[in-house]
Amino acid sequence: MDPRAANTQALLRSAVLTLASERPITSITVIEIITAAGVNRSSFYQHFDSREELLAAALDAIETEMAHADEPVIITDLAQPPPELVRFMRHFSTHRALYRGVFGPQGSALVIARVRARMLEFVRSGMQLSPGNLGHAQLPLDIAAAGTSGALLGVVEAWLSQDPLPGPEVAAEWAWQVLRPAR
Repeated sequence: MDPRAANTQALLRSAVLTLASERPITSITVIEIITAAGVNRSSFYQHFDSREELLAAALDAIETEMAHADEPVIITDLAQPPPELVRFMRHFSTHRALYRGVFGPQGSALVIARVRARMLEFVRSGMQLSPGNLGHAQLPLDIAAAGTSGALLGVVEAWLSQDPLPGPEVAAEWAWQVLRPAR
């Protein structure tokens, strides 16, 4: 990618993440985004069709970076939450204001759909690498991954709506209690 285009996209992603941490994307205008990014309107539309697409791309970048920070997740010990799940919850805790807006009633269907699709792919990849498909060996992989990722996002959404917010370690334990197969 052209370095100038990459820089413009990075500026726009940073601006939208900052703004969406303050209020829902549906109340943010393109003018506010381009002003915060220091770019012009035509630059915005050269790279993104809408503010929702920009936010989805920005979340793609930070979630992909978080998910691939280490080696692929291979779960072998079902007794406790894997460290990767705790790291995952720390990511959501760090960006809780942003995700509260994403999952809240004023969130964007496009953004939520992209978060769900990305989560499904991360879970599917992990299940393929984990022995016994995490106890779901009798289910088709796509079905097991869809159920697992949906449950995980449900826990994340419910946890983030709590005030005060319990710590990410607590959320990881809750998610693990929901996700791990019966022993």
